Amino acid sequence: MNTAAKLAESLLHSQAGSPAASNVHTERNTGESVKTMRALVWQGAESVQVQTVSRPTIVDPTDAVIKVTATTICGSDLHLYHKAVPEMKAGDILGHEFLGIVKEIGPAVENLKIGDRVVVSFCICCGKCAYCRREEFTACDTTNDSKVMEAMYGHRCAGMFGYSHLTGGYSGGQAEYVRVPYADFNTMHLPLSITDESALMLSDVACTAWHATELGNVTKGQSVVIWGAGPIGLLAAMWCVYKEAGRVVVIDRVKTRLNKVHQKFGGKVLTVNYEDPDTSDILGCIKRLVPGGPDVAIDAVGFRYTKTMAHKVETMLMLETDSIDALTEAIISVRKYGTVSIVGDYVGYVNHFPIGAVMEKGLTLRAGQTPVQKYWKKLLEIIKSDKSWDPAFIITHKFILEDTAKAYRSFDHKEDGFIKAFIRPENLMENEIVSALRSLSINAAESEE
Repeated sequence: MNTAAKLAESLLHSQAGSPAASNVHTERNTGESVKTMRALVWQGAESVQVQTVSRPTIVDPTDAVIKVTATTICGSDLHLYHKAVPEMKAGDILGHEFLGIVKEIGPAVENLKIGDRVVVSFCICCGKCAYCRREEFTACDTTNDSKVMEAMYGHRCAGMFGYSHLTGGYSGGQAEYVRVPYADFNTMHLPLSITDESALMLSDVACTAWHATELGNVTKGQSVVIWGAGPIGLLAAMWCVYKEAGRVVVIDRVKTRLNKVHQKFGGKVLTVNYEDPDTSDILGCIKRLVPGGPDVAIDAVGFRYTKTMAHKVETMLMLETDSIDALTEAIISVRKYGTVSIVGDYVGYVNHFPIGAVMEKGLTLRAGQTPVQKYWKKLLEIIKSDKSWDPAFIITHKFILEDTAKAYRSFDHKEDGFIKAFIRPENLMENEIVSALRSLSINAAESEE
């Protein structure tokens, strides 16, 4: 095992049970009678169950408790499902994309009231630290005290809902209720004109896809190649079209996902199936479609999907934690002085990184988790103004919360054209949604008077 992999193994496992690795953000019992709820709970690799657990309460003055009206499963949740991310603990509540109705607020919450309909950002920021003031919300210095992350990366990044104790140990949104810290900064009010299906995408994927194009500095007329036709890749293609990019190409192997590209964009976006014998030579195919290489290459795949035998063997033998087959293709194919945008998740260490190509071609590599709060108001206005840019087109399946474990299995195996789920709690009272919408309508009328 090489030095980097040994270091990763040590950091990922040796501190898992230490006091330094524990997190103060886990909800705690106040001693009062405990109300319960249903939630999707992680039990181990490929083992999740909907169970009855304690309902969250207000812990800090800036908290709100949200009754979830819609949630979903992110592609990155599958990393947790397979225990490919460190610091997962049995009993963790998953899910970082959700919206709902405000049920409780702490005394220091200023911008919310009970009954408001809001979407919640997957990343948790304090809104006041130096990073937040620069709109670098996923680098918030306040919301994650993980010593493991600090040892791995040199710094602690922002907390996230339902995404291991590496990102703060917060309970997630695949549940009936969620405690939202710093609620004024991590929620956005929703207008009458936007559906739950559309608004749910603003909690993460629509913003992450936009972030991919911002990292790549996509502008009118530029050529863009996107690796991955999952939710992020599909929405990145949509935002490239919105920004009037030139030739846009999406690469994947799942036919139903590539068909979705054709259905949504027609001839505006080309597709490549790397398992098709005629297009299996990805680098050669890109040279034919985009002579000289694309201006921007977007990696919407991430670390857990291997193509080459070298990475398959080395990840299996724990000689590396991540695979970079898609990223390598992006680096090799992008034009000289081009830009590579990385929004697919990477966690640890890799071998065979093509650093020579990066240096000699003068490439710009930009990466990072999405500062949702920087983008979501702008994207909400775009969606409201023209339904052509509604991100809800990626939703292919609907479930109730009780069937979320089944949804994970279907998503993992990409069954029946699965791209994105829309999940509602089973006992959700429709009159609660109607009441929230009526409140919105009344407030809007009062503001016009």
